[in-house]
Parts: sequence; structure tokens; C-alpha cells
Amino acid sequence: MKARLHDLSVSRDGGWLLTIHTSENVGPLFDDLRESDVDVTVKKHRKKRSLDANAYAWALLDKLAAHYGVAREKVYRQEIQSIGGVSEVLCLRENAAATFCRSWERNGIGWMTDTGPSKLKGCVNVTVWYGSSVYDTEQMSRLIDAIVQDCRDAGIETMTPRELDALVSRWGEVTSWDAGKNTNTKGSGTP
Repeated sequence: MKARLHDLSVSRDGGWLLTIHTSENVGPLFDDLRESDVDVTVKKHRKKRSLDANAYAWALLDKLAAHYGVAREKVYRQEIQSIGGVSEVLCLRENAAATFCRSWERNGIGWMTDTGPSKLKGCVNVTVWYGSSVYDTEQMSRLIDAIVQDCRDAGIETMTPRELDALVSRWGEVTSWDAGKNTNTKGSGTP
């Protein structure tokens, strides 16, 4: 749910009261949970990517794969590894790394791992990449920009900058929340 932090004050018992403003109808949610403890996560809102952007990325990946004579999944993985901000390095016990890597890679095509040495005895460093199914607008934009540039370098036709801007402008129109129930307004899907 998209909302704005409205007010912060101290209650009579010394606790904190955080007021959130939203245009969504949260009355039924409030009625259902008002007498219960709840888990709350507040984070900065980011636009989600659209199905159109996802479909366009895969169409270009398919053209690159055909151009180079390789599987599009291989091209997709290379593109993910070429952009920043979509990986982390974890220090794991050597005897647990293989199991972790297999589990991580089950998340999807772009969820990759690479194991390297660690300075800590009995440990390895594992670089993990997230697949584009969890990318926000900024990350998906970097991925599409990299794919578009590689297509241009290979002489493959892409959208004009104006068409790309129009595609990017629709990234926030993916999902609408109605009283806690997810309803798609533009479609959904992940690679």
C-alpha cells in the first residue's frame, strides 16, 4: 500500500504514535486487526516495473541470443551480472555453501551464485545476484538500458528514446491495492 507518514507523537504511556495517510480504504483492515498486535514494515515507496517493460526486455534478449547464437537465458544472466546494485557478497561456511547456492538458484533464471575464496578459515565468499522479478524501477531501468545498448552495439533495432521514455512512464501503473486485496490494473508477470 502506498501511503505518507503524516505525524509522529508521544502517547501518554511513553510509546510512539505514528500516523499514516493513505487514499486507500483501510477501514476493514483496521476493524479486523485493531485488537491484535501487528507486524509493520515502513520503507520508501518505489514504483514497480510494468509487464510491458518486462516483455520488452525479454524480446530484446531473444534478439541478442539469436544474433550471438546462444540461449537467451545465458544473455539474460550476463546482462544481470553487468549492472550494479543487484548483487551481494555473503561469507558462508564452506560446508553449507553448496546447499545455499542450490536453494538460491531455485528462485529463477536470474538468481545466480558464484563462489570464491574467503580470508576466513572454513568459509567461502558467495556472490549472489537477484533476478529481475524483484527489481524496482531503478534496477529494471538499468537492466533495460544495458540490454538496449548491447542491442545497438550489435546492430539490432530498438525502441527510440521517446518510446523508451513512454515505456518507463508506465512502470508505476502495475498494481492497485483495494482494502488489502491485490488487484492488477495493467497486468503482472515475471521473467
